[in-house]
Amino acid sequence: MHVFAYDYPLLGVFWSMLMIFIWIAWIFLLIRIFADIFRNHEMSGWAKALWSIFIIVVPFLGTLIYLIVHGGDMSRRDVAAAQASEQRFQEYVRQTVSSTGGSGGSSAEELAKLADLRDRGVLTPQEFEAQKAKILSTAR
Repeated sequence: MHVFAYDYPLLGVFWSMLMIFIWIAWIFLLIRIFADIFRNHEMSGWAKALWSIFIIVVPFLGTLIYLIVHGGDMSRRDVAAAQASEQRFQEYVRQTVSSTGGSGGSSAEELAKLADLRDRGVLTPQEFEAQKAKILSTAR
C-alpha cells in the first residue's frame, strides 16, 4: 500500500495550487472585462459585440489588448460609479433624516428613528450626534 505523499510530491501540490489560483484569477479577470464592456456607455453596441467576440475567440490576446486599450478607462469608470453610488447614498440619508425631522412626531420617535439609522450603519456617530442635537434644540 502506497502513501499518498509518495505518489503526489509536495512540489506537485504547490504547482496544482498555483494553477488553480491562476485559473480563478483568469475567470475573475474575464468577468471584470465583460462587466466593463457592457457598463461602458461611451462604446457603441457594435463595438461591445466585436470586443466580446474577440475576447471569446482569442481570449488571451483579446484580454491583453482590451486591458491595454481600456485599462485606464476601466479604473476611471469604477471611481465614477463608486462616487455616484456614494452620492446617491448620502442623498438618501439626508432625505431620510430630514423626513424624520419634519414628520411632526415626538422627539422620542425622531430620536428612535435616528438611533435605528445609526445602528444599521446608515449614519455615522458624528452625524447621529449632530441630528440628535438638532432635534433636542427644536424640541425645547
